[in-house]
Amino acid sequence: MRFRNIGLGIISALALTASQGLAHARGDIVVAMQLEPPHLDPTSAAAGAIDSVLYANVFEGLTRFGPDGSVNPGLAASWDISADGKTYTFTLQDGVKFHDGTDLTSEDVKFSLDRARSDDSQNAQKALFAGIEAVEAVDPLTVKVTLKEPNGNFLFNLAWGDAVIVAPETIGGIKSAPVGTGAFKFANWVQGDRIDLEKNPDYWGTAAKLDKVTFKFISDPTAAFAAVMAEDVNAFVGFPAPENLPQFEADPRFQVLVGSTEGETILAINNKLPPLDNVKVREAIAHAVDRQAIIDGAMFGYGTPIGTHFAPHNRDYVDLTEKSQYDPELSKKLLAEAGYAEGFSTTLKLPPPSYARRGGEIIASQLRAVGIQTEISNLEWAQWLEQVFKGKDFGLTIVSHTEPMDIGIYARPDYYFQYDNPDFQKLFEDLSAENDPDKRSALLKQAQETIAGDYVNGFLFQLAFPTIADARIRGLWMNQPTQATDLTAAYWVD
Repeated sequence: MRFRNIGLGIISALALTASQGLAHARGDIVVAMQLEPPHLDPTSAAAGAIDSVLYANVFEGLTRFGPDGSVNPGLAASWDISADGKTYTFTLQDGVKFHDGTDLTSEDVKFSLDRARSDDSQNAQKALFAGIEAVEAVDPLTVKVTLKEPNGNFLFNLAWGDAVIVAPETIGGIKSAPVGTGAFKFANWVQGDRIDLEKNPDYWGTAAKLDKVTFKFISDPTAAFAAVMAEDVNAFVGFPAPENLPQFEADPRFQVLVGSTEGETILAINNKLPPLDNVKVREAIAHAVDRQAIIDGAMFGYGTPIGTHFAPHNRDYVDLTEKSQYDPELSKKLLAEAGYAEGFSTTLKLPPPSYARRGGEIIASQLRAVGIQTEISNLEWAQWLEQVFKGKDFGLTIVSHTEPMDIGIYARPDYYFQYDNPDFQKLFEDLSAENDPDKRSALLKQAQETIAGDYVNGFLFQLAFPTIADARIRGLWMNQPTQATDLTAAYWVD
């Protein structure tokens, strides 16, 4: 389009108006995801959807994960570790304020860590804090944490979403109106639809480039496809319909990012429920499952087969897939040896994600072929958390464990799949106390082999993480070293 015979003042006014409009439009972003959080307190629930919205954006911990999985300073500017590895002295960032205007001090850190490890703690990862002996607020910007035993994972543990720092004066409303220290402030939650965040003008660190973030929740894969194609959303993280990715890749309006995750997708087994408490039955289930058929049928080829609860991109990963290779005849033989030649029936409770719902139908068919009948129940996320995770009322379920380096859950006999092996628990105690990298590596490999040999769960695949976004957006995470949609560095380009 050409402009002729227009006065300079008019051109300037038009240019100013246009630039203001563009600046406003590009200060907003609408990001869709499949699961809505059940509430907004990452320190009292296992739902990864909470971290997906709030991690780094609203809440911060003493340390934090970077997009490459590295552990970096967060609210702690630095730290010193005693010679015996048991005392960590953290120096807090100066000038940090919570979103309500109050100062972050060492007392808030003490409150947060003491709350997480208390007897009545509702923290889903309470075990991360069990090794803390004492927390002392030395002065307003200094915190001393004393451990019962050295823990080579301690700084890593503090980077989890379950370890974010909260203030005692706002803890009462945290589930519906969270107050953190992050680059964005909570603004609004329309349940069943969206959560709005706005830029924190008083952020202590590098300011966010965006002024407003809206998280939209679209659970249905067909609706997800329609929303992205219509550009009703600017990005969809964890896009639930991988069969549509080639169509987006061919459309210049979009960019397709397919990253890796920490998400071990498993057919979880209730190890205390007969006959699933029999290792031969669990082994039979493992050999009845064709992983590649699930990856192809449920994920359209996106996913890496695993044979234990460990990420293949980790340097200490052991490929144990052959230990539970697809062999339905061996499965039938094992069932007969266990006294179930005619098979048995159990429940298969499925949460909303596509990998679970689609994968569940495939697995049910594969188990049926060896004589195991499953009663499928499709649960909403809150129901799954209540029945399966908390209530342990299930036989089988499918879920992706997206927490980083979380093989330690197998050392917790009260965890939802109820695996109780004292030898593994001792092994993990040794691992926690070990700082030598080579010795830690050997112990991690032994841990992987132990749970694979006990056929604790059916180990399926490492979850891929596809994101569809407007081609003009930059600064999105491709990989998921933790379950987060960190938008603190996101921005638009022309």
